[in-house]
Amino acid sequence: MLVIPAIDLKNGKVVRLVQGRYEEVTIYSQEPLKVAREWQRQGAERLHLVDLDGALDGEPKNIAALRQILENTQLAVEFGGGLRRREDIASVINIGAKWAILGTKACEDSGFVKEMVDEFGEQIIVSIDVKLGKVAGRGWTETTQIEDIDLVKNLQGIGVKTFVYTDISRDGTLSGCNLEGVKRALEATDASIIYSGGISTMQDIENLKALEQQGLIGIIIGKALYEEKIHLTQIKKLLEKRDEN
Repeated sequence: MLVIPAIDLKNGKVVRLVQGRYEEVTIYSQEPLKVAREWQRQGAERLHLVDLDGALDGEPKNIAALRQILENTQLAVEFGGGLRRREDIASVINIGAKWAILGTKACEDSGFVKEMVDEFGEQIIVSIDVKLGKVAGRGWTETTQIEDIDLVKNLQGIGVKTFVYTDISRDGTLSGCNLEGVKRALEATDASIIYSGGISTMQDIENLKALEQQGLIGIIIGKALYEEKIHLTQIKKLLEKRDEN
């Protein structure tokens, strides 16, 4: 199971929001590269990089930070936030991001998603951002009437292989993961899913690890790492021990 630290960018700074609310922002660092290097030092191989400004504005705004991290670390980066045009998706992949994450566009235009999957294949990941079972978009500021499971099924049908499933109500709260929500998604589909939202304890990690056989391929951790509730080295040791058993 992949363990992927998150860096959320706002005005070039490393921040965390609470439940996606832009007015509840905590700044953790002025230097995204320094943070990325620290996660690499602790054993991370992959990074979840989110452009919050881009998510609100509809086009990437923190490309400089992406480029700097790609040029100065060995991390494989998945990048999302404001990727709603083909040229922006092509740009982040050409810069060196391994994956482009689509959110808003995925719940508004499945035809566009199919075109991107046809062109970029498994480099396209779709983020299913969920609030009470419904999908949210536009930087999590708008909730649709689309059911999370329906969207996964529909997009699987046009070739999307991997999804990030985020429980917005738990994101940034350290309140524990939404096991039931991700279990529903795993049971209703055969998608490869990365879970995000509320992970804060080693017990959360153990609970999510138990879903690996059902298709959970990874977890994204943000605030718990920044607040030092859990550590990447500690998580890696636990997962290695479980794999040995």
